[in-house]
Amino acid sequence: MGKSWDLESFAENIALKEDNGQSVTYRRLAEETDRIAESIGQRCLVFSLCRNEIGSVVGYTAFIRNGIVPVLLNSHLEDDLLRNLLDTYSPKYLWVPEDMQKRFQGMKAVYSSYHYCLLETGYGKDYPLYDELGLLLTTSGSTGSPKFVRQSYENIFDNAGSIVQYLHLDETERPITTLPMNYTYGLSIINSHLLVGATILVTEKTLMQKEFWSFFKDEGATSFGGVPYTYEMLDKLRFYRMKLPSLRTMTQAGGKILPELHEKFAKYAEENGREFVVMYGQCEATARMGYLPPEKAVEKKGSMGIAIPGGKFSLIDAEGRIITEPHTTGELVYEGRNVTLGYAKRGDDLILGDERHGRLETGDMAQFDDDGYYYIVGRKKRFLKIYGNRVNLDEVDRMIKGEFGVEAASAGVDDHMYIFLTNGTLAEQVREFVIKKTKLNPVAFQVKVIDEIPKNDAGKTLYKELTKYYE
Repeated sequence: MGKSWDLESFAENIALKEDNGQSVTYRRLAEETDRIAESIGQRCLVFSLCRNEIGSVVGYTAFIRNGIVPVLLNSHLEDDLLRNLLDTYSPKYLWVPEDMQKRFQGMKAVYSSYHYCLLETGYGKDYPLYDELGLLLTTSGSTGSPKFVRQSYENIFDNAGSIVQYLHLDETERPITTLPMNYTYGLSIINSHLLVGATILVTEKTLMQKEFWSFFKDEGATSFGGVPYTYEMLDKLRFYRMKLPSLRTMTQAGGKILPELHEKFAKYAEENGREFVVMYGQCEATARMGYLPPEKAVEKKGSMGIAIPGGKFSLIDAEGRIITEPHTTGELVYEGRNVTLGYAKRGDDLILGDERHGRLETGDMAQFDDDGYYYIVGRKKRFLKIYGNRVNLDEVDRMIKGEFGVEAASAGVDDHMYIFLTNGTLAEQVREFVIKKTKLNPVAFQVKVIDEIPKNDAGKTLYKELTKYYE
């Protein structure tokens, strides 16, 4: 097993503080993680149903520190989707909020801590685990797909160290949670801040709630992260007028922010002695691959920046040749120690080793300018990021067809999905179905009824033709 956090060297610092006043020092965190590991007693697979609560973070820290492999899932995952994942992977334990324990009848509670409990599943199957496998995360965020990204210990700590370096993090930081911890970006904030002995302010409250901002001000939060939608909401909330003397840094990832909004927040940061850092990443590269240095935030608006310390970007054309001319579109390729091992689609895949060897073809189309700053211009495949969660549009169309027996065509831009139907009577039902399946913010979904779905002679849907309805 590779590197980990050195919790003991920050013993007296507060590691985690929740909005109910409860807090945990680094010393206590180290002790508690040891107890959880003792209750498990072996390297095995654990499903962790995550919330932004102390118990959730304590469990995660215990697993990573002690070579136990967690699968991080949103605690709101639909029952049947969770059952399907349990059947596919047969984890030895579950780490769940106490208020969810009754949903797992017949499983034995063997330990509890900070309102979370460890349940022994009783599944007879133990899939062998690759030595360097540290963590499994979902890329889709919500559709209950059995496909996970396999992250190694080196991936996790190399990437966290790189983030510490370019954001200049130290133990005086007090980040507040604004993203789910089972989501790669939310998790990277926890990983990097635990490395430096900072205090993570943990809350399930959202930016739309007064309690969130009270907690922010009372505890002197120094930073938060957000996806493009977060910044759209902050813009509507007249964020620029808020009095937040403790705030130092705002980070953005999880999809491309609109250039006008990028400029607005960059200028606000510049005028108020703060930093606005646009970043680029994917679960397949642990979390971060690129960042825009804050002093370039205004000048290079719309750019996602340069490679993180220790990483390297290049562009390739359709034949796989390296592009050397600026302002030429190609597929973005990233190389670095944070490129993950590969995917798992079933329990038997957990023994697989490193299939990527430090190189990732991102599926994003990009260009670089004369100064070597990169700009994302499109995607190779049909997916949108909805509040940072990747949603495959073809999969959505298939689900609708399977459920309602009608043809649908989904399209849109990040954070705004449009579902095109020819049958108006089903519009509301289809919308509700997609919201329920993806478990994402209903605001992101609209159904549009049109006379016919445009197709070419071969019967392929012409998604380009649909853009006139929403651009």
